[in-house]
Amino acid sequence: MSVADAPSPHGLIQRATNILLHPKAEWDAIAAEPATTQSIFIYAAILAGVAALARLAHGLMPFCFFVACYTPNPVFAVISSIVYYIVTLAGVFVVGLIIDALATGFGGEKNQVQAMKAAVYSWTAAWLAGVFIVVPWFGWLLSLVGLYSIYLLYVGLPRTMKSPEQQAVGYTAVVVILAIVVFVIGGAIAGTVATMGALSGAAASGSISPVTGTVHFGNGGSLDLDKLRAAGQQAEAQIKAQQQGGPNKVVAVDPERLKALLPDSVAGAARTDVSATSAGAAGYGASNAEATYQNGNARITLKITDLAAAGSFAAMASAFNVQTDEQTSTGYKKVSTVGGMLVTEKYDNQSKSGEYTVIVANRFAIEADGDGVGMDALKAAVAAIGPDRVAALAHG
Repeated sequence: MSVADAPSPHGLIQRATNILLHPKAEWDAIAAEPATTQSIFIYAAILAGVAALARLAHGLMPFCFFVACYTPNPVFAVISSIVYYIVTLAGVFVVGLIIDALATGFGGEKNQVQAMKAAVYSWTAAWLAGVFIVVPWFGWLLSLVGLYSIYLLYVGLPRTMKSPEQQAVGYTAVVVILAIVVFVIGGAIAGTVATMGALSGAAASGSISPVTGTVHFGNGGSLDLDKLRAAGQQAEAQIKAQQQGGPNKVVAVDPERLKALLPDSVAGAARTDVSATSAGAAGYGASNAEATYQNGNARITLKITDLAAAGSFAAMASAFNVQTDEQTSTGYKKVSTVGGMLVTEKYDNQSKSGEYTVIVANRFAIEADGDGVGMDALKAAVAAIGPDRVAALAHG
């Protein structure tokens, strides 16, 4: 890549300003200008770096509760920011591939460079909003302005991929749903890697077994390189199957079947509402069902998501034999692999709120989050669905 390919600071600032304030005109200019994937990702690397530095600054801040203060582990903050940076860039690249793959399904034209333009430049608002994380207490709320990126994507897709304007809403919706899947999986894996690195000093103490192809970490965790490679090959084969069709193509389960698995009550709380949705095009799709349960001030939201073909990427997580337990000043965060399933849990004793998620059959995500309830209630909610029953859906 030549120096001439790199945008000047003035050009980068002007591009970011224009895409935010004058998106339609700027998308017209972006669609018409010559570019390469490398030149586009220089822009991405700089803006993602700004968000990563803000994340690092936030991670080094002390957190105070009344008279007690907690100082985060600086090693974890650094590793977490680096992993976040890498995963963000990788995730946006995958979203670009998704945009390209879906183009013809929405009346557009396949063009990988144009798809990368749509993915990268629409992410401008999300990256810049990431700096708000450094604002104490309300930073997370201010960062919601990053959702403006969805509108930028909506405006940009017809111009970059030449899809009809009337198809923009559907095109955007499917891309956003699949992007969420990509970043949920990427975030889970990134969080696991960062935690293991901080707890074990993996860079210094990790050892590679040439016989088993396994990386061992000082905290008892390990990474099966052979399983990771096999999962990557599986994901590649699945992408081809989705594009070409045939018996190996994976179709998302009807969301009504997922909804039928949601119980009428959990942990003594009655179901107050339930919904089921699905989206897909050009061979890719996902389905979801969720319900809310309320008992006084206690609330549990229970979700089942079928990642369908995208679940082949979740298989990579099974290569990690992870056992981590991070204690915070008011609760804990834990990642583990149980019976081949990736399990994550997080709980705050002060607010009595938490999350419990299980990835089943490298395809289905069962998640319970709640307020005013204990972790046992969240685990019971997931158990009420029955992970075995959910896994059985993969076989028709």
